[in-house]
Amino acid sequence: MKYALITGACINTGVAIVEKFLSEGVGVVFTGRNAEKVAAAKEGYLEKFPEATVLGYTLDSLLDERTVNEAAIDALFTTLDEKGIFIEHLVLNAADQGLGMKIFENPLTDFMRVLNTNVTWNYALCERAALRMKKHGGGSIVFVNSNTAYRAIPDRIAYEASKGGQLGMMRGLALDLGKYGIRVNAVLPGMIRTDRWVKNPDFYKDVPSRFTPLGDVADGADVADAVWYFAAHARNTTGAELVVDGGNMIQLYPIIPKEQ
Repeated sequence: MKYALITGACINTGVAIVEKFLSEGVGVVFTGRNAEKVAAAKEGYLEKFPEATVLGYTLDSLLDERTVNEAAIDALFTTLDEKGIFIEHLVLNAADQGLGMKIFENPLTDFMRVLNTNVTWNYALCERAALRMKKHGGGSIVFVNSNTAYRAIPDRIAYEASKGGQLGMMRGLALDLGKYGIRVNAVLPGMIRTDRWVKNPDFYKDVPSRFTPLGDVADGADVADAVWYFAAHARNTTGAELVVDGGNMIQLYPIIPKEQ
């Protein structure tokens, strides 16, 4: 059986990505930071896909702001090796959102935390996964990135820096790993209709980024489809970016209807 390792897969987009892979008959190993949420998510997956192979693991990215939890990554891959599970697809969805980071107020360690989670920790996961993909003749790595890698929004400097750095890392990995049959690509969502959207309708109805050329924002399933394309169909594509944002990145500014 083919397996995918999907990080940050207990809520929202992560759930949609797991369900996409399960619906295509791929076994899934998924991670989350909270043991109870991991257990609940696994139960939900098996309820929807009773014949599926789903393994959930609690995985913390950092020991502290400065230190990536390498031991936890090694423990996870050692466990998978012992179970005879080869990860053919690595999907890096987990992220520190770095919300509300103000340049003159937040300590440097807040910036370091976001960079270490979104860049350094993901590099460590890629390194361990790619070592095994190399032995098995290839594989696929997909970063769930963000259009904020190119378009800044207020009070998110660390997040934007991490997503820009992540794209540079993606291209470097694609170049260095291509000779081993390992493809590395990135999906760049814009605004996504998550549970935050549902819980704050008054706020989101006026957010400028919801006014896209297509007139709608993405659901988790839209992002999952893009991830699946890179994983399963893009045989001769590596180092590429696929934007899923309703066309927001092509706009100089959003066109907001007057009735709004």
